[in-house]
Amino acid sequence: MKVICERAALLEAVNQVSGVVASRSPRPQLTCIHVSATNSAEGAELALSATDAEIALTVRIGRVEVIEEGSALIPADKLRQIISAEENEATLVIETIAETTHIRGEDAHFQLHGFNPADFPALTDFKSILNGSSSAPAAKSVFSTSVGTIDKLISRTLFAAARENSRYAINGVLLVREGKKIDMIATDGRRLAKCSATVDEKGEAVQCILPSKALSMIQKLGADDSEPITIAITENQAVIAFGDDPTDSRAVLATNLVEGTFPPYDDVIPKDQNIKVTFNRDTLASAVKRAALLTNEESRGVRLSFTGKDKALQLSSRAPEMGEATINIDLADYVGEDIEIGFNPTFITDALKVIHDPEIMIELKASNKPGLFKAGSDFLYVVMPVNLS
Repeated sequence: MKVICERAALLEAVNQVSGVVASRSPRPQLTCIHVSATNSAEGAELALSATDAEIALTVRIGRVEVIEEGSALIPADKLRQIISAEENEATLVIETIAETTHIRGEDAHFQLHGFNPADFPALTDFKSILNGSSSAPAAKSVFSTSVGTIDKLISRTLFAAARENSRYAINGVLLVREGKKIDMIATDGRRLAKCSATVDEKGEAVQCILPSKALSMIQKLGADDSEPITIAITENQAVIAFGDDPTDSRAVLATNLVEGTFPPYDDVIPKDQNIKVTFNRDTLASAVKRAALLTNEESRGVRLSFTGKDKALQLSSRAPEMGEATINIDLADYVGEDIEIGFNPTFITDALKVIHDPEIMIELKASNKPGLFKAGSDFLYVVMPVNLS
């Protein structure tokens, strides 16, 4: 293999696929990036692939000149370091002889010892997912939307997913498709976030749990909000293609689905809240941030005291040996009885970071019942209260 690459485009692709390279593995091939150079009627192309055996990513770049077709398996960390270090070079020459890769700039020559590219595991191909093959079952459900829509769904749910919880199923985000509606739901047992969107075409109903790492990778791979993205779901995988043609896309991400049963989330969402409070988002965010300054690990809670008559909210916090804080704000609207309730301020600020609507609503029932936060018609967030006594 011998190619001349635009360094900036190559570095971007290497950085992207490095995100799924196994940091440690008994199989050294999984710590490498598979590089394949081809010439076709559509033009020259360099494809970079990596996998940790759970997630696989292939990124294609066209700003290359392929002098000799071929492939190589190159240690990811050193490949990334070398391309980054050659910052004064517009182009780099990459040539493979046997299992040794030569990288040349204007005044530098690096030799990297790699592995036989035939030892790299075969990765899922989007075309085979659509049609089915002996090694890959056909997709149960396929839908297309925009990068911006998927990014919004992920941003408004991923923050609430559990981190390394023993209940493995809640370490990911549940995706539910019914007709044209797409829901994503995440929970860590103390809070639950749900965001909804619609797609253009109806399709087969499907539910699956997507791992958090894969969702973070999707966000990093999106080029712009209007770019098309196609998601195919099989029995045990999700395959995501970026670009107009999913069978010839600039990037394909394949991930194993999270095993297990997601909690019955509909049972968690309160249905009979009789206190409804409307806030200005920025006003509430500022108040919670300031009240949280005088909390600590032992007293990780902020008291919210609502007064319906005055349409007022007082936020207060107290930490032994530190002091107390009191913040007063006006409410846009209030319906119901007065109430006092405590929340972990981090749980509130996490949600406010991903909400861009100017107004949000909180629905409450009692001081020992969960609060329901709503923004627009497509986002809701359930938060369990904390005991402040």
